[in-house]
Amino acid sequence: AKAALYAVRSHWGIENKLHWVLDVVFKEDHARVRSGNGAKNMAIVRHIITNLLRQAQGKASLKVKRKKAAWSVEFLEKLLRQEL
Repeated sequence: AKAALYAVRSHWGIENKLHWVLDVVFKEDHARVRSGNGAKNMAIVRHIITNLLRQAQGKASLKVKRKKAAWSVEFLEKLLRQEL
């Protein structure tokens, strides 16, 4: 019973920390890229972006940081250079 509980909680930990974030921030479940290597490539890009956004200082959500990077070239450059 303890092993099963650990397995279930571990699975939901991954779901909550990564998959849920990717769906909320990038709307990954609605992605239309499905042919060839496109889906895998976009998943890698999303993971890289998620990691960069998490490293950015501040209490804003990942979704807000992503929008800020889209609206502000200065913030985007700092994000890519990891100067935050």
